[in-house]
Amino acid sequence: MNATSAAVLGLLHDGPATGGELVAAARKRYGAFFSVTRSQVYRELPQLANAGLVRPGKRGARASQQYVITPAGRSAFKQWLKSASGADHVRSTMLLRLINADRLTERQRTALIEEIRLHYQEALAEARSAARTARTAGDETARAVAAFAQAHATAALKLVDALSSDPPR
Repeated sequence: MNATSAAVLGLLHDGPATGGELVAAARKRYGAFFSVTRSQVYRELPQLANAGLVRPGKRGARASQQYVITPAGRSAFKQWLKSASGADHVRSTMLLRLINADRLTERQRTALIEEIRLHYQEALAEARSAARTARTAGDETARAVAAFAQAHATAALKLVDALSSDPPR
C-alpha cells in the first residue's frame, strides 16, 4: 500500500466521504506535511475499491460518490501503520525553487524569496494557532504536530533569510 492510499484510508476511518471531502479533510488533518491532491485521491479510490479496501456508499449531489472503508480496509491500514516506514523523503517545492533560483534575474530571485518568506510566515502563524487550539483541547498528538509545524516553518524562514540579500531584522 502506498502512502496516499494509507492517507485516504486513515481519513475514511472518520466516516464515509466523497473524493472532494477527502481532499479537504487531508488539508485539514495532514496540513503541509503530507499533501494529497485531488487527482491522487480520485486515482486511489477506484484502486482501493478494486482491492476491496473501500466500497461505494451513498450518491450525493452532482453525482458525487461517497466511499466507506471496509473491514479489510481497516485491517490493511492497521498493517500499514505497524509496518516499517523506511526512509522519509522530503519533497519541497520551496527547496527546488531556491536551488534553481540562480537561473532567475536578481529581481525575480528577490520576489521569489519574498513570496516564500510570506508563505512560511503565514504557516508559522497557523502552526502557532493550531498549537493553542490543541493545547486547549488537550490533544497531545495535535499539539506535537503543531510544534513540528512551527519548527519546520521557523527552519524554512532561517533558510530563506540566509539566502536573501536583505534579510529582515
